[in-house]
Amino acid sequence: MALYISLLRGINVSGQKLIKMAALKKMYEDLGYKDVATYLQSGNVVFQSSITDEKHLEEMITAAIAQNFGFDVQVFVLKRDAWERLAASNPFAQDPDKAIESLYVTLLRDAVPEASINKLSKWMTNGEEAVIDQKVIYLYYPNGYGKTKLSNNAVESAFKCVATTRNWKTTLSLLSMIQNQEE
Repeated sequence: MALYISLLRGINVSGQKLIKMAALKKMYEDLGYKDVATYLQSGNVVFQSSITDEKHLEEMITAAIAQNFGFDVQVFVLKRDAWERLAASNPFAQDPDKAIESLYVTLLRDAVPEASINKLSKWMTNGEEAVIDQKVIYLYYPNGYGKTKLSNNAVESAFKCVATTRNWKTTLSLLSMIQNQEE
């Protein structure tokens, strides 16, 4: 059994695509996944599966959500070690001048070259910073996510691919969840 994190994009936001976490957990269990745990109401799920292909897991979860809840949702699945690398690689996390509340991470469906950072510059204002690492963008928003023009939608527009964003506190909480669960 391998340990995974899945992130559902755009559920329970502004009253759209509502899924109760208890129902989501049961759906994962019905798919045969073990040790299912959800975090917050935004579709963050830690689970174990004997399936080793993340894309296959994404397809299974996407299909089950459509069948059980009646709408399409983009699903990102990462293995435990990929999440640990993501958390350890944030170039802003160790900077004492950058508050944890100002740090975010965006996962991209498709990898983009680090040189593509200039595609984001038109949305960046007031000291915002971004670092691209293939399928991950580390973000620093000194004035908060609510005030930025560099939103998840802007990232998707810039790179023409699906993305999902989490704040750094959630990222670390999910890291703690996987580190406290045995494979």
